[in-house]
Amino acid sequence: MSKEKKVKTKRASKHKYSTLLDKELSFQATEAYKTLRTNLVFSLSTKGKKVFAVTSAMQHEGKSTLCANLALTFAQMQARVLVIDADLRKPVQHKLFKLKNKEGLSTLLAGMSSFKEVVNEDIIPGLDVVTCGPIPPNPSEMLASENMKQLLSELSNYYDYIMIDTPPVNVVTDALTMTDSMAGVVMVAMSGASTYDAYQHALEAIEFANGSVLGTVITRVPVSNGKGGYRRYGRYGYYRYSRYGYGYGYGYGGYGYDTAALKKQNEES
Repeated sequence: MSKEKKVKTKRASKHKYSTLLDKELSFQATEAYKTLRTNLVFSLSTKGKKVFAVTSAMQHEGKSTLCANLALTFAQMQARVLVIDADLRKPVQHKLFKLKNKEGLSTLLAGMSSFKEVVNEDIIPGLDVVTCGPIPPNPSEMLASENMKQLLSELSNYYDYIMIDTPPVNVVTDALTMTDSMAGVVMVAMSGASTYDAYQHALEAIEFANGSVLGTVITRVPVSNGKGGYRRYGRYGYYRYSRYGYGYGYGYGGYGYDTAALKKQNEES
């Protein structure tokens, strides 16, 4: 491997998971998260709960990174925020925030740990994180348990916002078992990778479980580099979801994609 390739590989590995704590994260991305935060605050204002999940249709669409960055952004407005890593199969939040993962949600729900023992307080002022903990043999059952419902109910009395990182909807049904305890779901799809059919299937599964979709975030949207070309991974697009269709909601810099564009793109590829 050449020296140039080694440098690129190292850099790509370093930024596989990038949070707002990373100094090299672009100003555009930071501002996009703030706009997304504003949109979600308005969406949640009509709900009786401030608990929501961040998920996707399939793997590797950026849901965990987006969940972490959203939490950081919400905490910056002096809110009390909790992130729960409920991806009890392939957890990521402990990697994003560089935390130990010997105890976490799994040991808490199993009665092996107390909340005080598993919560990581003040990642930044106002932001607490509960990691996944050891991978359990029965993740779906644990998330659907009465213990999980009671936990979210009790924590809602203390935190202003609770964000739950869940596995992809089309891979396992874990996220769907908690719909009655949440205000809704933020869906994540990746430009150029997510398919319309997979996205549609996930929306139908959430609706069948009586869940509510607060909106969709499109990651890795191409943006202009100012030189007549485009560079990827620069911005995010946010869309309000309606049962009767998919509309142009909120986009950043005019480069957001809607689902019709995703469908056309997939048909042409």
